[in-house]
Amino acid sequence: MRMIAKRLICLLLTLVLISTVTACGILDSRLASNQTDYEVSDVDAGPSVAVEGEKIINIGVTDSFTDINPFVIDQTEIVKYAVGLFFLPLVELDENMNFQDMIADSITTEDNIHFIVHIDDNATWSDGKPVTAYDVEYSVLRYASPIVGNTMLSLYVFEGTDDETGFVEAGASSMDGLDVLDEKTIQFTTKQPMGLTTFQNSYGRYLYIMPKHIIEKIDEDELTSDTWFNKPDVISGPYFLTSYVPGNYISYAANADYWKGAPKIDKLNIKIVEGSQIYSELQSGRIDMTEPTMTTIPQEEYESIERLKNVRATYCLPITNQSVFIQTANLPDERVRQALLYGIDRQQLVDRLLKGHGEVTEGFLSSASPYYDASVQPVEYDPQKAQELLEVAGWDSTRVLRFYVNSGDSTFLNGVQSIVEQWAQIGINAEVIPTDLATLMQSVAGTTDYDLMAVQYVYAPIDPYTDVQWLLSGDESWTGYYDEEIAEVLGRTQLLNDAKEIGACYSVIDRKMQQDVPMFSAYVISAMSVVNNRVIGAEPRVYGLFNDIQNWDVAE
Repeated sequence: MRMIAKRLICLLLTLVLISTVTACGILDSRLASNQTDYEVSDVDAGPSVAVEGEKIINIGVTDSFTDINPFVIDQTEIVKYAVGLFFLPLVELDENMNFQDMIADSITTEDNIHFIVHIDDNATWSDGKPVTAYDVEYSVLRYASPIVGNTMLSLYVFEGTDDETGFVEAGASSMDGLDVLDEKTIQFTTKQPMGLTTFQNSYGRYLYIMPKHIIEKIDEDELTSDTWFNKPDVISGPYFLTSYVPGNYISYAANADYWKGAPKIDKLNIKIVEGSQIYSELQSGRIDMTEPTMTTIPQEEYESIERLKNVRATYCLPITNQSVFIQTANLPDERVRQALLYGIDRQQLVDRLLKGHGEVTEGFLSSASPYYDASVQPVEYDPQKAQELLEVAGWDSTRVLRFYVNSGDSTFLNGVQSIVEQWAQIGINAEVIPTDLATLMQSVAGTTDYDLMAVQYVYAPIDPYTDVQWLLSGDESWTGYYDEEIAEVLGRTQLLNDAKEIGACYSVIDRKMQQDVPMFSAYVISAMSVVNNRVIGAEPRVYGLFNDIQNWDVAE
């Protein structure tokens, strides 16, 4: 039962991949020809600096970005949070993976088809005008415009949009799937049942609401390029965007009229640095904090950072999954795929590579998920069992498997050699092919030109549906795998809103992964996050770090 069509774009919503392009000079040179798109005076000035009496915080990240216009952005984490500081989404996850109100103060459904969104009565734009349901309607209609051409939000799930593209007619002033019930209430209608959690996680968190009274003055064909989006002067969030350079930094200034309370921090910078620079930047105080889904700190730096006196380090929830995807078209015998799993000592990887800061799990869910079933015990290292499976399968020991690995993932590159050696001992030969992330995504993933592919992937703990559905959707997915039982169980999750019942469905799926092995988790990382001791009210966490940023402060 397919409740939402194949969704390749969901990978951009939840993938947290190790940054492979943190060499900012490369990005800057590539973007130099577009420099006039940004305010030259701001670019020359560089990131915001505090003047006497001002408070400033610098956040160091290793992820990069190309644009922060909501109409053209991808949905990577750095862009999500960067844009969310000036245009709030409807809701956001908090540190406990509950949905926290942002623009909306409630989202409800009685039938998993009609979703009622109520806008907070106190929500206002920075110019004093109220945020209304008409702002939501107009923003969604422009996202769905074929002229804007935004495919990131997968709006084809809503009534009134094209089934393939998710678009409406150019210049549309309404669509069947949007109903303004009153000034503060709007109803979304989906074509097929969707779980409330899926609606909140996939749309509530990623629909950035913009001011209709401002953007309606911009021609539809200019929405992706108008310079207003480089420095919007009417916002709903806690910070104004003041300047940015793709691949380098984003700077902000406090919105003194923020309707949830004026921020205590006057200026904020998101600075893009290389992973190898994190330690020295923290030590010197040039960056005040990191964020676990945007900042990849090299494992070899963990102990050194822990010893710094001016910062506090935290190991966050284990959500970053080092996944290995098997192209089942090339390895159709499940006994061979099972042997690959039995042939790896995954606990050894956690102990040696991650220094114990992680876990071994099965399938898609880690212990951070409310749907995690601890009774689904991971397959243990058993080389003898692996050899028996290969013998029964008639495995050709002269065959060499093509194992593509993200070349930017230094930790896994160290560990993959151990994996290959363990496989060699059971009679499986594999050639590791380090490949940059862009090439992996554009030219390798989804083809049959690989046997195995390893990338870091975050399956949203609160709602893994869209990722699981895509990855197990058949020929065009990363696994080439499809199973009717899994499709039926996944579809059932979209009819349920009870966590225990949803969890039972995912338990079935994870057990099926053990049996059929179209993918497996090498390990799940508990990433380090760091904050300077002078920062008050900003505790490192995987979700919800920026939700109440107006309350952050720095010690005098």
